[in-house]
Amino acid sequence: MDPTSYALIAAAVVVGSTVQSAVGLGVGLVAAPVTALLEPALMPGALLMVAILMPCLTLVADHHDIDWRGLGWSLPARLPGTLVGVWVVTVLSDRELGIMIGLVVLVAVVVTWRAVIVPVNRVTLSAAGFTSGVTGTATSIGGPPIAIVYQHRPPRQIRTTMAVYFLVGAGLSLVALTISGDLTRDQVVAALQLLPFLALGALAGAWARRSIPAHVVRPSVLIVSSASAVVLLVRSVVGG
Repeated sequence: MDPTSYALIAAAVVVGSTVQSAVGLGVGLVAAPVTALLEPALMPGALLMVAILMPCLTLVADHHDIDWRGLGWSLPARLPGTLVGVWVVTVLSDRELGIMIGLVVLVAVVVTWRAVIVPVNRVTLSAAGFTSGVTGTATSIGGPPIAIVYQHRPPRQIRTTMAVYFLVGAGLSLVALTISGDLTRDQVVAALQLLPFLALGALAGAWARRSIPAHVVRPSVLIVSSASAVVLLVRSVVGG
């Protein structure tokens, strides 16, 4: 990465990990459009490798109230979704993947902003797990489908349950991308370079969780994510 791209992607990782530490998701939602805009060759592997460490930090600090029953439905459904996501990465060009990432972010923002009420049951959990497998593997943005299902649960249950889901789900995606040959050395190196910024964001998120109301954090990340997605979409469409 050139210094300017590195600085901007690192800043996006700090913001995204801060938000994820505070409310349960955010790394992919914030950093994926920025990364796809500046360094599309790093997608999706670099951000998946970064994202898989965030739940480890969350679970070290807090591992109570995990909804294991819900994970029993969502995680198995992630596997077929992961296979579809690998196929998407294989067949799409950088431009097409940029368009997909932009659209995934905007749809996630609209649905999340409207706070659609979704019942938590085996059907919705399985559907969310499958959808998350596709989008998480193809774009590194796998959190919104699960977050939408769990959005009305207690904050700690959301954070810890999604942390377990991210850990296992991102692991599955990385294994599948490695087998398909779509996880490159450059993506691995970039992920290692971004880890200090993930840690910085996690520390900031721990402070934000105590000091800043979630109703302030949530709209802010949605606005930032929307702006990034719109810029990415415009550049991908015009650039084609």
